[in-house]
Amino acid sequence: MPLSKRSTLTQFLIEERRRFPAASGDFNALILDVALACKAIARSVAFGALGDMLGNHGGGDSVNVQGETQKKLDVISNDMFIRANEWGGHLAGMASEEMEQPYPIPPEYPRGKYLLVFDPLDGSSNIDVNVSVGSIFSVLRAPKAVVESGREVVVEDFLQPGTQQVAAGYALYGPTTMFVLTVGSGVHGFTLDPNLGEFKLTHPRIRIPEDTHEFAINASNSRFWEAPVKRYVDECLAGRTGPRGKDFNMRWIASMVAEAHRIL
Repeated sequence: MPLSKRSTLTQFLIEERRRFPAASGDFNALILDVALACKAIARSVAFGALGDMLGNHGGGDSVNVQGETQKKLDVISNDMFIRANEWGGHLAGMASEEMEQPYPIPPEYPRGKYLLVFDPLDGSSNIDVNVSVGSIFSVLRAPKAVVESGREVVVEDFLQPGTQQVAAGYALYGPTTMFVLTVGSGVHGFTLDPNLGEFKLTHPRIRIPEDTHEFAINASNSRFWEAPVKRYVDECLAGRTGPRGKDFNMRWIASMVAEAHRIL
């Protein structure tokens, strides 16, 4: 498909919205705000040491809710997500791996009907060695009590089954910046056009191949694996002479976004 014929993310969302004539447009605007945050993060990641972006935050004493040491870019990326999404009137609150508690929308901004959950910079241990990192996000509907009563969000509001997600996706900051999204009608990949500053649809209807030869796992944690996981990995490692009858390659990039994207 010629470059001029590729849909932008905005055009794609408009086409999807036409399937729901009663939609207000808030959802589209929210996804575009998330995409804007990802563009800003991609720019900061690209500067690396030139922008004093490397190293630990707070001298290495700062940790996130997972107990992981926070990098400078973890904190910067978290702030970019908040600033890009707090003002638009689409959200009732946000939750992030880099914050101990949910983030309520400041009173000076209107509140909306959605919740945004995100890991602003997945795989941040890769930053200092210039290996791919990414962002992960999920959009949920805020509980009715939050929307109608105006109460502040609490942790329990975000603990919803994955099947209730309105949208989910990730951004990948690698040789090119990609934005991979599902809004319930398949998974679609968009590549950032640096000349226009727009995400363009380059990978429609992404699916895991029926026949694969790669898997991704951190072998250093094998002592903690459940028995079915260990059996599966052992079968892959056995290669052609094993029960799966073919050779597999194992990859481990230490970034869930990069692992998932490679397998997709």
